[in-house]
Amino acid sequence: GWKKERHDPLAKTIPSKFFNRVTRWVSGIKLHDFNCGLKAYDKKVIKAISIQGEMHRYIPVIAKRAGFTNIGEKIVQHRAREHGVTKFGLERFANGFLDLLTVTFVSKFGNRPMHFFGFWGAFSFFFGFIAAAILGVKKLIAMSKQQYGDLVTDSPYFFIALTLMIIGVQLFLAGYLGELITRQKEPNEYLMIEKELG
Repeated sequence: GWKKERHDPLAKTIPSKFFNRVTRWVSGIKLHDFNCGLKAYDKKVIKAISIQGEMHRYIPVIAKRAGFTNIGEKIVQHRAREHGVTKFGLERFANGFLDLLTVTFVSKFGNRPMHFFGFWGAFSFFFGFIAAAILGVKKLIAMSKQQYGDLVTDSPYFFIALTLMIIGVQLFLAGYLGELITRQKEPNEYLMIEKELG
């Protein structure tokens, strides 16, 4: 990418700086400006990566994920805007942030979704089960002392525990389905041919 030198309005500068800082922190790529519209890539980079939606600003991050490490920037001079107004508003900033979350998640868990969904699913189910078990044991102890009192289902903690277990199962199933989908990909989707021999 190219590092830009121009003066933008504060309404664009603050979100843009925040966006760039978060992207640098998440990706580990030390680019000054991921939003710069002037970018150049080697042909083999473009052939090796896949871009959807507004992911163009994350091409350096996606390229790094694909194994390309020679990523840098050069200073360019931008002309002042002669017509129209900037389109970098709150909506574009929010979309950019959501795209960043997508790229980050896919980069870390794209080929192993069970590591994310399975962990949080098991975590949620475990705590829900423990909470339900504690309520059940307390009720059994009270009944053994002939203290019947309120029903277990009258406690809000019962429904919280039940919800945690249901969410846990759903997250685990999402991870399992993600693993099945990931393993259905053709091998050539993961490979890039550098050159043919012979």
